[in-house]
Amino acid sequence: MSKNSNGNGAAPIGPAAVHFVLQGKGGVGKSVVASWLAEFLASHGQKVCAIDADPINRSLGQYKGLKPELLDLVNADGLVERSRFDTLVDRFATGDGAFIVDAGATAFLPLWTYILETELIRVLRETGRTVYIHVPISGGEMLNDTLLGFKTLAESAIERSLVIWLNEYFGPVSREGKDFHQMQVYLDNRDKILAVIGIPQRSADTYGETVRRMRERKMTFGEALESPEFMLAQRSRLHIVRRDLFEQLEQTPLTADHHA
Repeated sequence: MSKNSNGNGAAPIGPAAVHFVLQGKGGVGKSVVASWLAEFLASHGQKVCAIDADPINRSLGQYKGLKPELLDLVNADGLVERSRFDTLVDRFATGDGAFIVDAGATAFLPLWTYILETELIRVLRETGRTVYIHVPISGGEMLNDTLLGFKTLAESAIERSLVIWLNEYFGPVSREGKDFHQMQVYLDNRDKILAVIGIPQRSADTYGETVRRMRERKMTFGEALESPEFMLAQRSRLHIVRRDLFEQLEQTPLTADHHA
């Protein structure tokens, strides 16, 4: 693997990219996915701009270590005003580095219909930007709702641009004895999927508890690993989680000059 300009041995990141984190169900880990993705890209020397576009719950906006921006989408009547995305699109087209947009459940449909109506993926790719749609799918009682969110995105997506995050924090991503790759919703839409990232279920009283504490404090892995709030064994667990996650991301098109 070639070294980047920082000489740290990390794989070079491809062209300027825009990452949307979308899911119609709230509380399924969108902000966590956005923060971990931002930290991964930054670890490769990439300039990252994290944008919290959730008009209700500003979770990503609380990750101070990422220096996130807050996007105000709500007008005086309390409605999401889609035209406010226009200025953001110009930034995508002219800025460098990676933009990561965490859209909350409230902004899910308004943003996705905006993307479709404006043919945003095509427009941005014509400016040399790569576009990815990141879709968390959570296990447990959230599985059906998040599968529906994935289906909505996949059926209307016109290109292979979806990155699926299988989040087993709330339970395994399986139904009727079938894992995600065996489900009909996957088989029907696999041509739209660029990569699948697994966040495996781990022991709740050790790994689960430690990751929960990091999430509640809105810390990045890097911040938690240097924080005296976490004991040696806890930092070791966080190191393992980060290592396993980043190794998966290394194998995706996110680290190469890839156009779907």
